[in-house]
Amino acid sequence: MADSTGKNMPGEKRIRVLLAKPGLDGHDRGIKILARELRDAGMEVIYLGLFQTPETIVNVAIHEDVDVIGISVLDGGQKLIAEDIFKELKKNNADDIIMLFGGIIPDRDIPVLKKYGVAAVFGPGSEVEEILSFINSNAASSP
Repeated sequence: MADSTGKNMPGEKRIRVLLAKPGLDGHDRGIKILARELRDAGMEVIYLGLFQTPETIVNVAIHEDVDVIGISVLDGGQKLIAEDIFKELKKNNADDIIMLFGGIIPDRDIPVLKKYGVAAVFGPGSEVEEILSFINSNAASSP
């Protein structure tokens, strides 16, 4: 369990987060800023970078034993990406990994993303503290 600042307590397992940019979207400034903030809060962050496939994202998530997958989407492909990642997670018995989406995502798409296992969506203007709090609360309580 992290303390109120998001930092891990001594001797505690650090939360592991995989961040990725699937598809052809090449805008990664926001996800890089988030990666830094999560690291500064004491989490282990693996940033896969741009142009990742759902298969690669899930394979690395399993190999790295992550608690959370964070996906940034700005190109409108969020529903297909979420569906493909969810199918890969289920196929690999890894659908207990918390999946988060961020970026430019219309409100009307959020119910569909949740259907595919997305635990939360953080759009423009989301505060880093809100994301940290969500991860700390949910990753700490997952098996």
